[in-house]
Amino acid sequence: MKKLILFDVDGTLLWSDGAGRAAIRRALVDEMGTAGPIDDFAFAGKTDPQIVRELLTAAAHPHAASNGYAERVCQRYAEILEVELRDPQRSLRVFEGVRVLLAQLNTRDDGVVGLLTGNIEVGARLKLTAAGIDPDQFRLGAYGSDAMDRAELPLIAAQRAAPLFGHVPRGEEVVILGDTPSDVTCGRDIGARPIAVATGPFSREELAAFEPYAVFQDFTDTAAVIEAIFA
Repeated sequence: MKKLILFDVDGTLLWSDGAGRAAIRRALVDEMGTAGPIDDFAFAGKTDPQIVRELLTAAAHPHAASNGYAERVCQRYAEILEVELRDPQRSLRVFEGVRVLLAQLNTRDDGVVGLLTGNIEVGARLKLTAAGIDPDQFRLGAYGSDAMDRAELPLIAAQRAAPLFGHVPRGEEVVILGDTPSDVTCGRDIGARPIAVATGPFSREELAAFEPYAVFQDFTDTAAVIEAIFA
């Protein structure tokens, strides 16, 4: 069975050492005059527009519900993110096993490797490039710039994969790999197979409670991860 293999970015493929949080903080202040309670705000598993909306709502900003203002903040965020990622003080890194896993998956003819991430598309590409991962190796993607609700992204990705499958893949044809409970649960409407990895803020035990198909500490056991994807 051919598989659509969708990777989250932050906490799954790489760590950007706070560049995204710093960029959103500055973008919110520049465009809206406040970053809200950002210091204690959990970003994990959320889309960029959702983060902006929730922070502005928490700050009781009068334009918190405006899609137009959220788009302005995200555009400014992308400009600032590019600068933040070039900061030599930041220690960007790719998690262990990621490069080998991607290289092996991209040699197979029974898999299509893509992205499913809360990052807006330009942000995802900037982070991947800064960490030394070629974003063009991912044949398609669904991003926070496509939908504020992460649960809408799996179907978007599947629809974009239709020309490569001859149909819209569903069920176990779709595999979602990520480091948060949202990654595990977001594909349930289309029956996707979730595989969790504990390289982000959640432990193996915490992720296992959401009943993914498999959960790994990291991606270093390439053979085991590939077996879980294609089983």
